[in-house]
Order: sequence, then C-alpha cells, then structure tokens
Amino acid sequence: MIGRITGTLLEIAPPTVCIETGGIGYEIDVPMSTLYTLPAVGQSASLYTHLAIREDAHVLYGFSSPQERMAFRALIKVTGIGARTALSLLSGMSVEDLSAAISLQDSSRLVKVPGIGKKTAERLLLELRGKLGADMDVSPAGRVAHAQDDVLNALLALGYSSSESQKALKALPDGLDVAESIRHALKGLSRA
Repeated sequence: MIGRITGTLLEIAPPTVCIETGGIGYEIDVPMSTLYTLPAVGQSASLYTHLAIREDAHVLYGFSSPQERMAFRALIKVTGIGARTALSLLSGMSVEDLSAAISLQDSSRLVKVPGIGKKTAERLLLELRGKLGADMDVSPAGRVAHAQDDVLNALLALGYSSSESQKALKALPDGLDVAESIRHALKGLSRA
C-alpha cells in the first residue's frame, strides 16, 4: 500500500497531478481542495494517498491531510458511492463541513454538491452516522460545536421548535457539559 508520496510536483492537470519521487512520476487524482494547497510546479509536494486496485486499473488518490483521506475512505464504503463521487464531495465541501452535515444529519448541505441527489445524500447520512462526524474534529472549538449540536438535537427531539431551541442555545453560559446544558436550556424554555 502506498500511504504517502513526497517528491517534485511535475504537472497539474485537474483533477490529476504528477509527482516524481525516486525517478518515477506518479499520477494522482486529487479533490479540488487538495489542488488548491499544492505548491507551484517544480517545487516539493507531499500527499497522503489511497491506492485503489481495480480489475482494469490501479488508481492513486491524493489528499492534503490524513483527515481528508479518512473522509474519502469512509465515503467510498457507502453503497453506490464511488471514488469519483467521493472526490466530488471533497471538492465541493471541506471535511469539517462534511463532518458537520453528518453530525447534524443535514442533507441540504450535501445536495448542494454537483452529482449528489436527495436519495444519495440520505444514504450518506444513514451509512456514515457515527462513523464520520464527531470523530473528525477533536479541537476544543470542535468539541464545543459538537456539544451544542447534541443539546440542539435533544431539544428538537423533545418537541421544541428549531427557533426555540436556537434561542435556548444562545442563552447558555459557557463551560457547561451536555447534560447541564440541556437542563439549563429546559429551565429557560419552561419560563418562556
């Protein structure tokens, strides 16, 4: 398995780039998000890779970060999603946006990507729930956002409207865990 390639960027022909290392030029398909992070032709470049071996071809896919590669690998495991569609998704939205859409089960973000219809978006949300989403962002800001998502989903599940739930979320003090946040939000909603 080829996990990472570092070498001289020889050519950029979207969606393919060519990187030479050890005297061999590797053609690598990349999403647009990765393409924008590459240096100029002739400079050193490094990509995390995924090698797909098919009956008719060996195709190398490249990514600017391990998170992007992990998202690609999760996407191609979804029924009906091939590598081209996965690259299209990663070209149309960042890994953070994809993670948020899956965590929030928000198909409207996914259908904005060309080639992704409502049924495909729903399948993605169903099959990737718990596999891609909360695991993708481990920064403190990401944990706070995911905790807020949990509180929002709990309030919606209890029958509060989206606008009521959003107002209750905004009124929460900082530093509360999810359970305390839900209790505090419920107290605020019962007074309203």
